[in-house]
Amino acid sequence: MNWNSLADKVLAGGEVTREEATAVLHAPENEFLAVLHAAFRLRERFWGRGVNIHILENAKSGLCKENCKFCSQAMGAYSGVDRYGMMSADELVEGARNAHSKNAVKYCIVTATRGPSPKDMEIICEATRRIKSEMDIHICTSLGLLNADQAKQLADAGVDRFNHNLETSREFYPEICNTHTYDDRVDTIRHAKNAGMEACCGGIMGMGETDEDRVQLALELRELEVESIPVNFLDPRPGTPLGEVTRLTPVECLKALCMFRFVNPMRDIRAAGGREVCLKHLQPFALYAANSIFTEGYLTTGGQSESEDMQMIEEAGFHVAELVTA
Repeated sequence: MNWNSLADKVLAGGEVTREEATAVLHAPENEFLAVLHAAFRLRERFWGRGVNIHILENAKSGLCKENCKFCSQAMGAYSGVDRYGMMSADELVEGARNAHSKNAVKYCIVTATRGPSPKDMEIICEATRRIKSEMDIHICTSLGLLNADQAKQLADAGVDRFNHNLETSREFYPEICNTHTYDDRVDTIRHAKNAGMEACCGGIMGMGETDEDRVQLALELRELEVESIPVNFLDPRPGTPLGEVTRLTPVECLKALCMFRFVNPMRDIRAAGGREVCLKHLQPFALYAANSIFTEGYLTTGGQSESEDMQMIEEAGFHVAELVTA
C-alpha cells in the first residue's frame, strides 16, 4: 500500500474503503511511520496543529444498573470506585470554571446511568444555562440513553454536544453488554443530532474485538456523520469482566487512531481513555493523527496533569487550540 497515495485520495475528496481501512491496521512495522505521516497530512489539512483540550466531570458515579463489561461503574463490577449521586448545579458550574481556566474548549458532564432522571435533567439544564451566561466554553453531556424530548431539553438549555459511544461493532456488541441494544445507542445519537446538538461518539479498542470490528465501528460512525470521535484504549479495571485483558501495544493504538483519521478525515478525533497507560512513551505520536485529548484524567482513573499535557503538546510541535464560536 502506498500510504501517501491513500492520503492524496482522501484529500481529493475520496473515501477510504473497508479494505483500505483494514490495511492501515495490518500495516507492517517497518511502514508504521509512513502510515502515521500520511494520517498527519489529513490531520494538518483539516485541523492544523491545534489540540483541543477537554476536561471530564464525573457528575454521578458508580450507580449504573447497566452491565457493560469494560466499565468499573457498571452493575456487578467490584472495582471500589466512588459512589455518589448527582452533583449540584453549583458544583457543575464550579467545575466549568476550573476547565475554562485551563483553556479547555469543552467541559464534559458525565453521569453513570442508563439515562437521565427528571431531576438530573433539571440540574444539568440549570448548570448549562448558568455556565453559558458566565463563560465561553462548549458543554458536552454524556447521560446514557436519550429520547427525543430529553434531547430537545438539553439543546434548548445550550448543550452543544452529546456523547454516547457505540463502543464497538454491531456484531461484537452483544459480547460487551446485553442490558440495552446497539440500536438503543444509535437512536440516542440520532435524537441528539435531530435536536441540533453535535454528536460525540466513538469506542474502545482492546476489548477482544477483531480488526474488522474496529473498521466496522469507524465506518458506522462515518455513516452517522458524528462530529467527534473519542478513541479509547482499554485500561482493564480490576473487578470487571474484562479486568484481566492484556492491553494493546502502543503501535496497535496508534494504528487505530490513524485508521479512524483515514475513515473520518474531517472529524474531531480524540486520543481518549487509556492514552497514558497504553501509549506509554509514544504518547506524543498520538497528536499526529488525533487533534484532541482529555487532560487531568478520566471518569474513574487518573491521567497526566494539565502541565504535563501542555509540555507534551508544545514539545511535539503543536499548540493548544482556542475555542471557536459561531
